Amino acid sequence: QVQLVESGGGLVQPGESLRLSCAASGVFGSIYDMGWYRQAPGKQRELVAAITTGGRTNYVDSVKGRFTISRDNAKSTVYLQMSSLKPEDTAVYYCKMKCSTTSRSGAFSINDYWGQGTQVTVSS
Repeated sequence: QVQLVESGGGLVQPGESLRLSCAASGVFGSIYDMGWYRQAPGKQRELVAAITTGGRTNYVDSVKGRFTISRDNAKSTVYLQMSSLKPEDTAVYYCKMKCSTTSRSGAFSINDYWGQGTQVTVSS
């Protein structure tokens, strides 16, 4: 089983920065795409940033130039550096990783795994 544990959320003032981390643990093979999503109250969950195995990134327009996603494959960890935070960035942030696993019977599969979510609140 694969577990994703997030950290780094909190309460900050507008213009400040936060760094989110998400580490995978458990028994798995390879980790492919990684991403960060967020869900604000009353809104649908949206993709904030994603990074491929090769390091290619993409961002939702509202965070371009302010957020940076990165990954450390040796640590099975994905990061989201958030700068110039705005009140509209307030949400629960979730990480997602696409991981391969092999069951005891030898069945190979690739599935998406989610973190538990971490609250980011931007308020003066």
